[in-house]
Amino acid sequence: RELESPAVSAADGPARGGAALLPERCGAWTLFVVNTRDRARCLYKISRGGDPSAALSCRGGEVHILWSSKLSASTGSFTDEQFPCSKFILAIGHNSVAFLSSFVLNSGCWEAAGSVKLWNEWCRTSNTTSVLPTDAFCLFYKLISDPTVLLCQCNCYVAEDQQYQWLEKVFGCMREEDLQVTILSTCPLTDYKTPESTLTLPSPFLKALKTKDFKETTCCPLLEQPNIVQGLPAAVLSYCQVWQIPAVLYQCYTDVIKLDTVTIEAFKPVLSSKNLKSLVKVKLNFKD
Repeated sequence: RELESPAVSAADGPARGGAALLPERCGAWTLFVVNTRDRARCLYKISRGGDPSAALSCRGGEVHILWSSKLSASTGSFTDEQFPCSKFILAIGHNSVAFLSSFVLNSGCWEAAGSVKLWNEWCRTSNTTSVLPTDAFCLFYKLISDPTVLLCQCNCYVAEDQQYQWLEKVFGCMREEDLQVTILSTCPLTDYKTPESTLTLPSPFLKALKTKDFKETTCCPLLEQPNIVQGLPAAVLSYCQVWQIPAVLYQCYTDVIKLDTVTIEAFKPVLSSKNLKSLVKVKLNFKD
């Protein structure tokens, strides 16, 4: 689907699961490989003669959204109704999560609203809101003064066959009229495609990808062809494109894959955007 940028999203609409169970004999073991979208998702060793259906557990479990009672009381019941949401800010990955913690959540005007409980071959989250920066978690916060503003810190891997569940269960709770979505994510510099050498690029740097209905000016240049975005950021952006929700993805290309203060500060220009400007309590200098 065509987005409002020369680059395109790697997700062909909301993520769809699909798997094939391929047995391979290896000595005294049978290895079962579950492939989703033509890539090996995991390997499970099962003793010869065991139940092959046990290997299917590596496809991951259900995605559960656990909302707090405070959010239910302020916005309505989630069992029968959708709650109003005017702004949804989603940070995916260590550095973008740390950016929101440092520049938005530290204002003290937020309270925990819920969490996502899931597990897959790479991570397992719980429903606790007491987490460390190195933990795997996906937490929601609401603005106390305006409960229609929702923020999500996703510091865990959401597998391809779980992304559709994540989208349906998160956005399924929202009334999408007048909703605007901002997505923050990071990506290795080596994934950036350019005629120039990546060694000459001033890493880290931001690129934007937006849906057709997003009419505002982006805080950085648009992502050029033939670059693509992948994973949960692509799935969310594709969902918003299909359902005509104004959304923008700010992707930071960096040569540091771990938590890094320089990469965190690379997101600073986003604080001048309409969705985040009113949420920041500290005046910042953007000259650097």
